[in-house]
Amino acid sequence: MTGIKPLYDRILVKRIEQEAKSKGGIIIPDTAKEKPMEGIVAAVGKGTRDEHGNIKPLEVAVGDKILFAKWGGTEIKLDGEEYLIMKESDVLAVVK
Repeated sequence: MTGIKPLYDRILVKRIEQEAKSKGGIIIPDTAKEKPMEGIVAAVGKGTRDEHGNIKPLEVAVGDKILFAKWGGTEIKLDGEEYLIMKESDVLAVVK
C-alpha cells in the first residue's frame, strides 16, 4: 500500500528500471540512461463522470504493466520511493 489514492482519472505508477548494460554488454552510466517509459500501476482513481453523472471506471488496474508517454506524469517521492502520477490518457498501452 502506497498511502496515496489518486483522484478521478489519475493513476500512480512505479517506473520499471531498465538494465545498466546494453545488449552488447556495454555498461551504461546513469547520466546517459533515458528514463524508462514502462511502469507498474500502483493505485488508480475512481474514474471520471459522464454527462449523466455516472462514474466511468478506468481501463487500467492495479498491477498492470503499462507503457506511457515519455514526458507524461508528475514525479513524486513517497517513503523514499519514486512514483509518477499521471492521467490515464498518458498511458499508451497495457503490456500483456
